[in-house]
Amino acid sequence: MTLSSFLRLICLAAIWGGSFLFMRIAAPTFGPAYLIEFRVSFAALALLVIAWYLKQLLHFRVHARHYFTLGLLNTALPFVLFAYAAQTLTVSMLAILNATAAIWGALIAFFWHRTPLSVKSLLGMGLGIFGVIVLVGWDKTLVSEKLVWPVLAGVLAAVSYGVASNYAKNAPQIPAFDNAHGSMWAAVLWLLPLLPFIPMRAVPDSAEISAVIALGVICTGIAYLLYFRLISEVGAASALSVTFLIPLFGIVWGYLVLDEQVGLNTLGGMVLVLTGTMLVTGFSPATLRAHSSSCMATEIPHFRCQAAV
Repeated sequence: MTLSSFLRLICLAAIWGGSFLFMRIAAPTFGPAYLIEFRVSFAALALLVIAWYLKQLLHFRVHARHYFTLGLLNTALPFVLFAYAAQTLTVSMLAILNATAAIWGALIAFFWHRTPLSVKSLLGMGLGIFGVIVLVGWDKTLVSEKLVWPVLAGVLAAVSYGVASNYAKNAPQIPAFDNAHGSMWAAVLWLLPLLPFIPMRAVPDSAEISAVIALGVICTGIAYLLYFRLISEVGAASALSVTFLIPLFGIVWGYLVLDEQVGLNTLGGMVLVLTGTMLVTGFSPATLRAHSSSCMATEIPHFRCQAAV
């Protein structure tokens, strides 16, 4: 991995880690439905401008069923669940729960595609689930019934990413950018019926409005471009290493911007979740160079869903 690719990887992790910060800032005012409707709308518009610049026409009707499925499982549903959780949970907790997506994906693959589970994968799942328990159960401030539903929502959001990744295995083979673009517009449509039933809670201020714009344009639209660029440079396996950096930035942003305290439960839960994810996915930092050198000349592969928030 070259220095420029490494810097892009760090930048992407910082942006996606920041998405939980922006959600935490805006969710209490916007509510989950309006927050995510604005997020995906801004993202869709940003991708539309980029598609116009790249002269890439989106044939939405041809693959409408696929885009609506992907838009629900990989965007609308997990985004809304995380936005609901962001009204209560800290930035670091949201980022760490997001990192469990690969673990749920492997478990779902066992039942859906009959993918065998190795001893290492089972150990990783156990560590990941225990990591969530540590994250929630060792903090005295979290011993409250009102936090049960937000934590469950965060877990279900990660499960939704896992379902999406398994759906993608047999999905139509469509270019990555078109998948991102089409599914974002589908998510816009999915969320519209929720707006009358989940209203905004207050009039947002300028900081909250700015957070929503940044969430859509930077953390979704621009972040996808960075991700696709990384895939083309170092390969999908190396690019996915961003998953392990996002919780670190989630902790940093929460501490620096919102003065969220970082306890032993947060650090311990993060280590357990990330270790479990590495075991399940077979990822190892030592393999980055091998993956990068073998994938440098490949084309951008078809989109395989992941927890990109």
